[in-house]
Amino acid sequence: MFGVFGPRPAQQMERFRSRYTGRSLIVHQGFEGDWLEELLKQPGGGGHFRIDSRRLPARRPTPIEWLVQTHVLPLALPQPLYLDVREDAILARHLMRGERAVHPSEIAWFLEELDTRHHARLEFAENDRMTIRRGIPETDNEALSMLEQLGL
Repeated sequence: MFGVFGPRPAQQMERFRSRYTGRSLIVHQGFEGDWLEELLKQPGGGGHFRIDSRRLPARRPTPIEWLVQTHVLPLALPQPLYLDVREDAILARHLMRGERAVHPSEIAWFLEELDTRHHARLEFAENDRMTIRRGIPETDNEALSMLEQLGL
């Protein structure tokens, strides 16, 4: 049941999916200034699970650590990185614009367009496998729904 370094990949995937489907994650390497405080002020901002990728790879990873180090970090997307865990896939959109993280209030705009504007879609396959589909270019991280509403 357990290998030298913990549960097998298929078990890790099953545990991850049973715990995090329908939830959101923010993968980060620490937060600058008051970014986290601002996130917590946003509606629903405290509901995102947060995982610090500076502590990875873990020798005996939890299911979330396993997923991030095995499937998310190899994407090499900028961090912080927003992950929307769905029944069939994980949609990933980084939260950087240039050299700085976007203001946490913009996350709501990103969520409005996440179905069509994500940087990667990690589709669940058999056992521990995932199919990766790239989305919008890494350099494209404008909140188009916000710009449209502002008439820009």
